[in-house]
Amino acid sequence: MKKVLLGLVVSLGTSTTLYADQATDWGYEANNAPEKWASLSEKYHACSGLNQSPIDIKNTTSAKLEPLKFNYAATAKSIVNNGHTVQVDFNAGNTLTLDGQEFVLKQFHLHSPSENKINGVSYPMEMHLVHANAQGELAVVAVMYQKGQLNQSLAQIWSNLPKQAGQSFMFTGNLDAASFLPKKLDYYRFNGSLTTPPCTEGVRWIVLKDIQSASEAQFDEFNKLLAHPNNRPVQPVNARIVLE
Repeated sequence: MKKVLLGLVVSLGTSTTLYADQATDWGYEANNAPEKWASLSEKYHACSGLNQSPIDIKNTTSAKLEPLKFNYAATAKSIVNNGHTVQVDFNAGNTLTLDGQEFVLKQFHLHSPSENKINGVSYPMEMHLVHANAQGELAVVAVMYQKGQLNQSLAQIWSNLPKQAGQSFMFTGNLDAASFLPKKLDYYRFNGSLTTPPCTEGVRWIVLKDIQSASEAQFDEFNKLLAHPNNRPVQPVNARIVLE
């Protein structure tokens, strides 16, 4: 497999609300665990909101959902281990048309085990493709992974995983975001939030129904890298409606 590393980037400049940055005042264990996020800082108060993500997707409402229109043409720019997840940032040029608006793919990152559940089922891993429109509104497309055959698209990332928190590598190869999308694009839709602090609400959530496969070895390598689960537990649905 062609090596796609250019060099080590020491400083990170991508800490915005789009990203789970390297903040150490929140985490997934002990005193910084998800159930304590809202009390850790005033800027994390939204973590106690009524429309939080992830959720257990069940009791859905049938609807005529518009087909998802992906136009993914640009390649990956860099990959970072930020201590909370592994994140791949993309060059401009990948878009999702939703609600008559264009959302640009900014990055995708991984959670293990999955954050959202489907009818009570948790999956070994979940990918979040994070998009933003011109107004800064977010749309997250989630892809679930179950145990099966080696995933060739993920293998391109796995061969370049930054081993230490804070490490970032530039991609020089052609890692295509479209290769991570399932062939079938049926989906669930609901309103929610970021699943990491500051837990900002108003996020359009799209969870794809077509479950992808990855090998047990791939799951093991990712879990070993972080050394702990990085999923926020499901949150109350409250008065929200989940469409499919």
